Amino acid sequence: MDFGNLPQLRLPPLPEQPERFATLAEVFGISRSIPLNYVSREAVDTDFAIALDRNRHIVVHGSSKQGKTCLRKWNLDDDAYVTITCSNRWTIANLHTSILKQAGFTVSQSETRTVSGENKITAKTELKIAAPGVDASSSIEGARGASNSHEVVRYHLDLDPSDVNEVVSAIRQIDFRKHVVLEDFHYLPRETQQDFAVALKALHESSELTVIIVGVWLDENKLVQFNGDLTGRVVAINADAWTRDQLRQVMEGGAELLGITFTEEFILGVLDRCFDSVWVVQEACFRACLKSNVIADRADHTAVGADLDVDQLIVEIIDQQSARYSTFIPAFAEGFRSSHYELYKWILCAVLLSDVSQLTLGLNQADIRDFINNHHPLGSVLSSNLASALRSVVQLQAERIGIKPTIFDFDESSRRLTIVDRSFLIWLEHLDTQDLLEEAGMPAAFIRRWVSENGGEPTGRHRQ
Repeated sequence: MDFGNLPQLRLPPLPEQPERFATLAEVFGISRSIPLNYVSREAVDTDFAIALDRNRHIVVHGSSKQGKTCLRKWNLDDDAYVTITCSNRWTIANLHTSILKQAGFTVSQSETRTVSGENKITAKTELKIAAPGVDASSSIEGARGASNSHEVVRYHLDLDPSDVNEVVSAIRQIDFRKHVVLEDFHYLPRETQQDFAVALKALHESSELTVIIVGVWLDENKLVQFNGDLTGRVVAINADAWTRDQLRQVMEGGAELLGITFTEEFILGVLDRCFDSVWVVQEACFRACLKSNVIADRADHTAVGADLDVDQLIVEIIDQQSARYSTFIPAFAEGFRSSHYELYKWILCAVLLSDVSQLTLGLNQADIRDFINNHHPLGSVLSSNLASALRSVVQLQAERIGIKPTIFDFDESSRRLTIVDRSFLIWLEHLDTQDLLEEAGMPAAFIRRWVSENGGEPTGRHRQ
């Protein structure tokens, strides 16, 4: 049909699209997406991008809620990676199997057994490839369902999921090239972490796969300790560190997006009390805006924070975690089971009686040993027993207590017990130490002596 002779319509111009308002939830607080006020940190984001460009495996580590997940989402396209959330019950075979599933394989148990007697797995998938010609190996059933432009290749593999070489071979056959992100790596059993540290070398040398490990710990050398061959093959990115200027950028950048301003008094009050926690900063700004009825872009530069009690605001934020922390104290003190020395109770006591400025740096194993030796009613504890208990603090929290995210971690390279939940430090600041000691089940005689030595005051908490 010929439309050439029809008169042309003269349509009115489309109205300009109004500028999209930013909502409070998109800017401040915790959300599943990247906040609009995301601040790129040179020592973090730049190093992450460089490591990706060099095809190095990456370990993103730091305290909980310090921006590790946002770092990954900001620097990677959604279709450039697959994500696996690790479990505290996984073996290396479980971890490898999860990688295969994310690569596109359907996995089932095989009747064939490995040399060690475990069942192998059957991994199946199918891919469309451009015709003509399919480079099929003996492990490929063959081409089926061919069309003029594509042929479908079906893969059917029997393999040992604990053998990284067989896993690498399967991944190479289907030419899988996406990054593999392993979230919550710290929850894996220690043995599985060690096994995967060994597997990482093979993944680096025999495949194009880049693995991005995300974990809650502060030790940048954690995986290198498990396998020294990873030196130069793995780049550690410390996502924990936020400078005061960067946290100010988070606040002021978010305020600009919402068309408001925070008073200088409010900004300084939050920065002085947040323990460098970007989560606390985000949540404080969110609540301050709510109290000032700011839920979206105001465009009138409303001043927020002038009449707010920042101390009370921080307490409200941390109170969200209060039940979790209160449950944690007696559960950690109990340890895995009843024991002669009750080491976990005394490790916790050393934390509760330490200055918060000490806790931000971590407690040295030797100092914890000296504390226990000086106060434990049964006398000195063997250094080996204490070291074993400290190495198991994450396992205790993940398996026995079931608390997520973890609060304590043990840095084996520096031999320090570290606090990897900054909110816990703020919580400690606002509680009565004697009450905490009682919740931990410390002996009454010890508590009375401690109260007496501290001038009879009900609390011995020291502020920075």
